[in-house]
Amino acid sequence: MFTFFLKSYRDGILKLSGSIVETEFDIDGDEGKYCFRKIENGEIKRSYIIKTRHPNIVKSVVSGKRSWGLWVDQWSDGIVDWTFTEEEILGEFQKRNIQIPKPLLQDFRNRIDKKKRERNQKYHEDLMKQEWYIESLNKK
Repeated sequence: MFTFFLKSYRDGILKLSGSIVETEFDIDGDEGKYCFRKIENGEIKRSYIIKTRHPNIVKSVVSGKRSWGLWVDQWSDGIVDWTFTEEEILGEFQKRNIQIPKPLLQDFRNRIDKKKRERNQKYHEDLMKQEWYIESLNKK
């Protein structure tokens, strides 16, 4: 996942995360992958300045990870609303030779399915409120 977030950030697909990631070079700080692990485990909080030997890499990976959460939500909304397709989104990663890790891809697809179910449920509820629809069901 580390490599995925790093490459996606550097290629510009996952640049915008909606939050600022502050890093600082520290010769005695942790290596990039270890910092990322500490962030994943909750040892480093969002508001902290991350001190590391690899500030550019850590900033790229953390920004990429945060951006993934934001964009998956936006992409799934767009797919459910028929603004674009799943193939178009995944095609952008393929064009850049970036392989999405299976757990992230599954999360993406699960989110799309969930939002489709919610949309369909809302549509069904709205239909049931319409008198003409109820009357047409009663005539059958």
